[in-house]
Amino acid sequence: MQKIGKYEFIAEPFHCDFSGRMFLGHLGNQMLNAADFHSTDRGFGMKYLMTINRSWVLSRLAIEVNEMPTQYEHFTIETWVESAMRFFTSRNFCVTNGNGHICVYGRSIWAMIDTETRQPTDIYSIDNAAIKNWIVDDRPCPIEKGGRVRMSENVELVKTIQVTYNDIDINGHVNSVKYIEHVLDLWDIAWYGKHRLKRFEIAYVAESHYGDLLDFYLEQTDESEYCVRLAKTEVPTGNQVEVCRCKLLFVQ
Repeated sequence: MQKIGKYEFIAEPFHCDFSGRMFLGHLGNQMLNAADFHSTDRGFGMKYLMTINRSWVLSRLAIEVNEMPTQYEHFTIETWVESAMRFFTSRNFCVTNGNGHICVYGRSIWAMIDTETRQPTDIYSIDNAAIKNWIVDDRPCPIEKGGRVRMSENVELVKTIQVTYNDIDINGHVNSVKYIEHVLDLWDIAWYGKHRLKRFEIAYVAESHYGDLLDFYLEQTDESEYCVRLAKTEVPTGNQVEVCRCKLLFVQ
């Protein structure tokens, strides 16, 4: 079995936006599917981990877009483990279209948690650290790693939503990609008619769950760069806990 996994997908029409190109959220889901296929085939995927009360959770994700797959287009996602430490592992992605052109690169960092305590657990404890056997050190990913998203204290609250049924995944918390979709909805369709998302970074800080109220704080940090902070309001204390931060770069 090869260290790099390669998986075929199709840009189904109901996964595409008004321009006929895939929604970033749907592409993100397929990238996470490829990660699960890859890890499952090699013995450290969710199917096995759930039997021992373990699970992968996404800690950071950076996606850089050259062009998005178009409606009905077949595309390929390659994914590989770049490094592994005791509590975190990094995984990269490369998306190519039917013509072999590179559409998207992605970088991600994952932690393994105990599903009962919700605390990080030792990745090396799985199959005698077998994940080390799958590290690829000769396939660079050319995009920058996600950095710290810096925002000022006085940022604008632009939206509040309540977490509902469709936001929750198998781990019982808000799905990683749902945050991305909710953030992208902060801009209207007219904006997307004139701008294209070039890069999206997200760093996850805390979990949110069904019924939580999520506040979205937006700050423009450069001409085409925006940062977003999500915080949940705890009930009944009313205290706010930061959930994640994002950085977005648009081009015209």
